[in-house]
Amino acid sequence: MNDSSIQSNFPTLNKRKSIEEFVYFDNACTTLRPKSVINAMNKYYEEYSVCGERSLHKLGKMVSDKVHETRSLVARLIDARKEEIVFTRNTTESINFVAYSIDWKKGDVVLTSDKEHNSNLLPWIRLSAKLGTVHAVVKSDSNGSIDLLYLKELLEKYNGKVKLVAVTLSSNLDGITNPVLEIARLGHRYGALILVDAAQGLPHQSVSVKKFDVDFLAFSGHKMLGPSGTGVLYGKKKLLEEFEPFMIGGGTVVKSTYNSYCLENIPERFEAGLQDYAGIIGLGEAVKFIQKVGYKEIARRDLELNKYITDYLCSIERVHIIGANEPEKRGGIISFYVDGADSHMIALMLDEANIMVRSGQLCVHSWFSDKDIQGAIRVSAYFYNTLEEAEYFTKTLSNILKAV
Repeated sequence: MNDSSIQSNFPTLNKRKSIEEFVYFDNACTTLRPKSVINAMNKYYEEYSVCGERSLHKLGKMVSDKVHETRSLVARLIDARKEEIVFTRNTTESINFVAYSIDWKKGDVVLTSDKEHNSNLLPWIRLSAKLGTVHAVVKSDSNGSIDLLYLKELLEKYNGKVKLVAVTLSSNLDGITNPVLEIARLGHRYGALILVDAAQGLPHQSVSVKKFDVDFLAFSGHKMLGPSGTGVLYGKKKLLEEFEPFMIGGGTVVKSTYNSYCLENIPERFEAGLQDYAGIIGLGEAVKFIQKVGYKEIARRDLELNKYITDYLCSIERVHIIGANEPEKRGGIISFYVDGADSHMIALMLDEANIMVRSGQLCVHSWFSDKDIQGAIRVSAYFYNTLEEAEYFTKTLSNILKAV
């Protein structure tokens, strides 16, 4: 698909007469949604806006069939079994699901990388405060990915007490992808479970939970063309079957008495209450759209835009790129800070030119605090962004940097 045919699928982009009216480079936060996602959600509300999975009537069956279709689509996308896919509200809920479901003992250890989003950091800090578990951080190596030698040292140091290694697939800070396959092999060798936050990685690269042999994988719909408030937790079947649901109610049991209940099979036992049917249906359409575009094309566009913007930024002495200088290592993300300039101020000045980026500490406050850096500007591209938009960004930023 060419640029115009791709962008014609996105109502937000279709409304503009020229790129000077709207350039969206905040995709690592939330992507735009194609018409197929919006239309599928609207169709649910307009044509069969009823309860699924409980009601046996025709409209109820339509809802149930659509939910099952999305579960199958997601399972195939990440190479999992359908019963291993649990619908949640977002990555944050998926990670908290795991945090509340594992049978922790005092002294159990959780290892994370030093560039985790707050969603994969704060649950483990709170767990330490409440239950006496230990949270330890694995530093990144010179290439910006997790240091496997240091990870091994910590696994040996804690001598079998590491219960979980929880790491991001691709960092929302700098786009660097961690060697998940090697992390999983190493962690399993020492008896640890592996949780991967794929919120930033999955929209840009193919993932196979079988190949990686991870125990849990979490991601959100809103970062991959899907609706807000939709997320997924993948868990190995044998592990999910051992979990006690941390929230129960309607839809989680096959029967109950005044004194007892019998849980549903997985994954339904973990999906308490009426679900966001429109959102789940929209998520299914988002998966279809990504597969239609293809990860090869997504990676090609990521590199094209990242290289163009990186080449420009590297020519300016005041600018410091976070992470590797090589654009091929950073996916669709270019994060940088400018000596003597506030990141929020630059972002607002870009917004005056209708260029939307993210600024601040990017939900990775821990990394910024450790490095004593106040904040950054993050440009994050996706396959519907164009080289023309990148050129407009660099031209605008050049003028801004002359004024700050």
